[in-house]
Amino acid sequence: MSPLFGRGPRQDPAGPAAPLDPALRTVTLIVKPGCHLCDDARAVVEKVVAEVGCRLEERDISQDEALHRAYWEQIPVVLIDGEQHTFWRVDEGRLRRGLGV
Repeated sequence: MSPLFGRGPRQDPAGPAAPLDPALRTVTLIVKPGCHLCDDARAVVEKVVAEVGCRLEERDISQDEALHRAYWEQIPVVLIDGEQHTFWRVDEGRLRRGLGV
C-alpha cells in the first residue's frame, strides 16, 4: 500500500466533534461606509442571524486600522467565530451551512 493512499482519513482520537449550537456562534460583518455590497451583505447576514439565533457584530474598517489593513480589498467580509467565511458577496445557503444549520 502506498503511504499516501493506503490509510484512511485521520481520525481525532477524542472522536468526532459535536456541532456547535448556532446560538453560541458569532457572525462578524466587516464593512465600510458607502459600500453597496456591504448593504447587500448586511441584508443577507441579518436575515440568517435572526432566523438562526446567533450573535451578530458589525465592524467598520474606517474605525479600525488593523481591520483596514487586513480586509480593505475584500469588503464586505463575513467571519464566523473569528474565522473568515466569505467576502464581497454573501450566499445565504453557504452562510447557513457555515453555521451548521
